[in-house]
Amino acid sequence: MMVAMVYGNGGFVWVLYALFFMVVGGSFVHGDGGAWLHAHATFYGADQNPTSLGGACGYDNTFHAGFGINTAAVSGALFRGGEACGACFLVICNYNVDPKWCLRRRAVAITATNFCPSNNNGGWCDPPRAHFDMSSPAFLTIARQGNEGIVPVLYKRVSCRRKGGVRFTLRGQSNFNMVMISNVGGSGDVKAAWVKGSRTRTWMPMHRNWGANWQANVDLRNQRMSFKVTLIDGRTLEFVNVVPSSWRFGQTFSSMIQFS
Repeated sequence: MMVAMVYGNGGFVWVLYALFFMVVGGSFVHGDGGAWLHAHATFYGADQNPTSLGGACGYDNTFHAGFGINTAAVSGALFRGGEACGACFLVICNYNVDPKWCLRRRAVAITATNFCPSNNNGGWCDPPRAHFDMSSPAFLTIARQGNEGIVPVLYKRVSCRRKGGVRFTLRGQSNFNMVMISNVGGSGDVKAAWVKGSRTRTWMPMHRNWGANWQANVDLRNQRMSFKVTLIDGRTLEFVNVVPSSWRFGQTFSSMIQFS
């Protein structure tokens, strides 16, 4: 299999030059042995700024969060109550099923940054359906824009490739500390987080407030802060003194290390 990786627009796109897949009896077979699953995809309005599609994950700007414009709102089956925020998926339009609208041998890696709610009336994001409501630049990488705007896709989880370190954006007030964790590599989705102040000296567990925002009810003003983060895949990193004691709410601090 020959694969070319093209980096641009803050994300990365695989353009697959070889006939690397086949569909046999409805199952997708790929040379790396990964499991490919069936879903459908639509796209946000073409006139909507894709950098603002942080929605239910709480990312104020997808560039600021490190994700670029290749993003998607995912259905509840994938969103998992916010656990999927920051997760990466490789998505391919299923040309064998829809040759009219799918582009052949094209794929795009997207980051889950929003939630596509169900309408409880047979909608594409209703459970148990897996669905990607993609930014228009990501969608048009793999499909033509048609009147219907819905295409069958195949997808799988992939490792996130990020530039720079993990970012911590400080939110909240007084003894209500909330931190948005973004630009996370590896599996991309955070399972657990802890915080430690320079005067507290012990790791205090945080809980998910919503999306990518983690909360600890403790006053850490005028202290250096360290974070410990565990991803869904079980990997853990400590970010020691990543936040100086002079920090203020609203600031973002980037670490020197990253999940691979």
